[in-house]
Amino acid sequence: MTPAPESSATPAPKNLAARFIGVVLAPTETFKSIAAHPKWLGMLALIVILMTAGMFTFLRTEVGRNALIDQQLSARESFGQQVTDEQIRQLEQMADVLIYTTVGGQLVFIPIWYLIVGGVLYAVFNAGMGGTATFKQVYTVVVHSGVIGVVQQLFVLPLSYMRESMTSATNLAALLPMLPEQGFVTYLLAAIDVFIIWSVIVLAIGLAVLYKRRTQPIAITLFSIYGVIAIIIATVRTFMGGS
Repeated sequence: MTPAPESSATPAPKNLAARFIGVVLAPTETFKSIAAHPKWLGMLALIVILMTAGMFTFLRTEVGRNALIDQQLSARESFGQQVTDEQIRQLEQMADVLIYTTVGGQLVFIPIWYLIVGGVLYAVFNAGMGGTATFKQVYTVVVHSGVIGVVQQLFVLPLSYMRESMTSATNLAALLPMLPEQGFVTYLLAAIDVFIIWSVIVLAIGLAVLYKRRTQPIAITLFSIYGVIAIIIATVRTFMGGS
């Protein structure tokens, strides 16, 4: 008897909730469905709504408001500015405006960032490596990898409230409090976040499924790029004296 051929049926489409949960719990199987049925608009809207709503809710609290002001003061000091009492009062008076510009910036930045990443990956895999995926498929994979950013925010914002700070609680420097506050190593570890690592792995899985390639080489390439960016950030902060 001739064995039955392996099924090559197209994976069934998944609804929005199933895709959201699947990216977290079963990314490979979920990305097979996403690649076959690329739908990005609903997921993009969900990610943007959840992230901006979470940030807005945090910043509207007294703790979040003060943390935002502290962040602005630290940013000015990092550029060598001497912050005066008058400038502090101005920032406190402008706090509501800062809240809306911060949330509004997030609202605009997220879709643009996904477009940039999607465009670069599309060019690399299609033009550079002979891939045949459409830009819609690549963009859909990139958008769905953003689910990890939502999980990060759900985890980080309560910690930010308890810590009364907007500095990341999940980067490697925060997990190693015995390190000096300033220095290249500290800044380098501060640029490496646990959730970004997770997000890169998920993106690598999605691209591997889409282009029918092995996940490991793609992940190594993405992590190499991430490492270069982290080194650049740490170098700049070292020369600027930190932030």
